[in-house]
Amino acid sequence: MVSVSDFDRFVFVVGAPRCGTTTLAQFLRDNPAVNFPAVKEPHFFAQNDLRGLGDQELKERVERDYLNRFFSRRPHRRVGVDASVTYLYMPEQLEPILRLWPDARFVIALRNPLSMLPSLHRRLIYIGDETISDFADAWAAAPDRAAGRRIPARCADPRWLRYDEAGRFASYLERLFAVVGRKRCHVVLFDELELNPAGEYRRLMAFCGLEPVIGTDFSPRRASRDVRYVWLQRLLKRPPIAIRNYFAGEQFMQRVRDLDDETQGKPAKAVLSLRKRLLRWNRVPARRQILSDEMREEIRARFEGEILRLQELLDRDLSNWLIDDECGQSKAESASIAAE
Repeated sequence: MVSVSDFDRFVFVVGAPRCGTTTLAQFLRDNPAVNFPAVKEPHFFAQNDLRGLGDQELKERVERDYLNRFFSRRPHRRVGVDASVTYLYMPEQLEPILRLWPDARFVIALRNPLSMLPSLHRRLIYIGDETISDFADAWAAAPDRAAGRRIPARCADPRWLRYDEAGRFASYLERLFAVVGRKRCHVVLFDELELNPAGEYRRLMAFCGLEPVIGTDFSPRRASRDVRYVWLQRLLKRPPIAIRNYFAGEQFMQRVRDLDDETQGKPAKAVLSLRKRLLRWNRVPARRQILSDEMREEIRARFEGEILRLQELLDRDLSNWLIDDECGQSKAESASIAAE
C-alpha cells in the first residue's frame, strides 16, 4: 500500500494544455528522485472535490483512490509528480493537497492563445473528445457547449471544449495564486521553453528541489498529429461502455477500473495489438493550420485583456502575443510546430 507519508512533497504540472507540459513532465519523470504515476494525467483532484473532508478521511481517500491507483511504492523516490492539465481550471479544489503535503509545488506552462487554442483543438480530436473537425466551427460552438449542448458522448471533460475559456490564463492564475500562494508556483512560457530548453530545465529542477540529471534529452515531445477519420479515432480512444473493457487503452482503464473488482479482466493482447495498428494507420502528420484574419482578430480581442493582466501578474513583456504573422503564430512560435 502507498501512503501519504511515502512522499516528502508533490510537484503538480497543472497546465495549461498544449503549452509544453509534456516536456516538463518528462524532465521530472527522468529524475531518479521522482515517483511518476502510471498515468501522466490522473486528473484526480479535478474530478473529486475533497475540500469538505476531515484530515483523516482526506488521507484515507487519497491513499485509496489516488496513490494506490496511480503510484507504485518506491521508498527511495520521495517526490511525487502529477501532470494533470485540468488542475489550472479548478484551482480551488487543490486546497486539500496542501493539507497532505504542505511543501507541494505547482508548475504552470503558458502560451500565446493564438497558437495554443488550435493546437488544443487538434489534440482533442486526436484523443477522441472533439467531433467538430474545423477549429473555426469548434470556436463558434462555444456558446452551445457552455449551455450543455453539442457535447460529444463519452467526452472525458466537456470543459476542454470551451476554447473561449481555455485561454483565460490571468483569471485562472490569479485564482491559483490565491489558493496555493505565489511562492509555491513556477511559471514557464512556451516561447522560452522552446528557445532555451536547457535553461528552463535547470530552473525547473531548482524550483522543485531536484538535482539536474546529466544527459537529459531536450528534444521536443509529443508532436501534433492529425487523423484520417474522426469517427474511428473516437471509437478507438473513447469506446462505448459496452465494449470499453475489451477495447479501451491501458491508461484509460487505469483511470476508470474498479480496483476492488478482481474479475475485471484486461483486453486481450490481440485486441490491443489491433487497436494500436488502427491508431497508427489513422494517424497522419499535422496539417498546417492557418487562421483567417477575422478568426485571429476575434481570438485576439477575446483575450487581449487577459494577456495585459497576465503581463502585470508575471511582470513579463507579452506584447508579442498580440502581434502575430500571417499564419496566426508569433514569430518565436513559428520556428517549430513540432515542439507542441
